[in-house]
Amino acid sequence: MVLSIDTPTPVVISLDCPIQPQVSLARYTSYRVGGRAEWFTQPRQVDQMADCLAWATSEALPITLLGAGSNLLISDRGLLGLVICSRHLRQVTFETGLGRLTAASGEPLPNLAWKAARRGWRGLEWAVGIPGTVGGAVFMNAGAHGACTADSLVTIEGLTLGGKPVQWAAADLNFSYRTSYLQNSPHLITQATFQLEPGHDPAAVMADTQAALCQRRTTQPYHLPSCGSVFRNPIPHTAGWLIEQSGLKGYQIGQAQVSTLHANFIVNCGGAKAMDVLRLIHHVQDKVSDHWDFCLHPEVRMLGEFAPC
Repeated sequence: MVLSIDTPTPVVISLDCPIQPQVSLARYTSYRVGGRAEWFTQPRQVDQMADCLAWATSEALPITLLGAGSNLLISDRGLLGLVICSRHLRQVTFETGLGRLTAASGEPLPNLAWKAARRGWRGLEWAVGIPGTVGGAVFMNAGAHGACTADSLVTIEGLTLGGKPVQWAAADLNFSYRTSYLQNSPHLITQATFQLEPGHDPAAVMADTQAALCQRRTTQPYHLPSCGSVFRNPIPHTAGWLIEQSGLKGYQIGQAQVSTLHANFIVNCGGAKAMDVLRLIHHVQDKVSDHWDFCLHPEVRMLGEFAPC
């Protein structure tokens, strides 16, 4: 059933942060798929986010946070409750004496990597090709090139669903491969602080950052919408190798296709539906299980209600 609501007008929390009804989420996800949000807002300051959270809590509405919308598959049926898009929460502070960098949750990870590199600060070169935000990287413990978010994270700040501020040390977040305590916690991330290595030659750090970006762009399908890697890598193998060896490169359901460049990517060839992607995910799991007697576990998060495949 397509979402519908009775109230056609926005709720005004502040002049800069209205809460809009019935907003399509496709433009806010890297897959370019997904139905409507019952309610949608884009706060530009943490206090606006807190006010929106308090409003949703008072209305007993479920709350979903979106950053860059990568690593997500949102149902064609949309999402009930309030969807908060944090991509306008952007601010970066460098503490030169401590070698620490603090970034708001909506700061794009590639931008942060370049800002650190231009200062000659090492520690985020790996992040330059990841199409997500700081908040999403912390939430999922994003990583690449043998490094991950938890390696340099010191503390994070966030809000409860009622809008109250909270803080954690990185050691308390139970990080492991693409997981953290936050994935099962009713809190939203507002900023994160990283311990980096200042004092390096900026030209050298920028060259290494550019090399990391080039490596990703030549091996991954940046030219089509995707969520990034679909499946977790089952060490010692990689998901992409298992999928490719199962003969699935280029396999397509609707307009969703297993990338011909990197088999752990499912791309939107134009006009794909979320159900096309989900059916293809299940097909890949079935075929890899048949070939290797091994179940691939999705890295992508599914949000909303999906029809049975």
